[in-house]
Amino acid sequence: MHITAAEAHVMEALWRRSPLSADELVAEVGAAQSWGEATVKTLINRLLKKKAIKSERAEGKHGYRPLVDRSAYVQAESQGLLDRLFDGQLAPLISHFAQHRPLKPDEVAKLKKLIDEMGE
Repeated sequence: MHITAAEAHVMEALWRRSPLSADELVAEVGAAQSWGEATVKTLINRLLKKKAIKSERAEGKHGYRPLVDRSAYVQAESQGLLDRLFDGQLAPLISHFAQHRPLKPDEVAKLKKLIDEMGE
């Protein structure tokens, strides 16, 4: 399932706190992105069709909950980026970032620790 960048704003709001009503999503996501009610409701409908979220009634309120786990979404997006830009190879990705953004000493230490742990 592909979640667009715009849809991801709605998902992030639901991952932080759910259920949220359409009005709550409009207030939270719409305000942050300067989107109107129609835009946010269109995104909600797209996510419902993709089965990324579900609609439910609880305590007399209508709300939305995510069906997609955030960690699964991050994994899929990360892998997609790696596949598209670096032929699925992790080392060129890290090299790219290291060449274009200096790594802080604590980042280097974390990477070395991660590599050591992976080698065990």
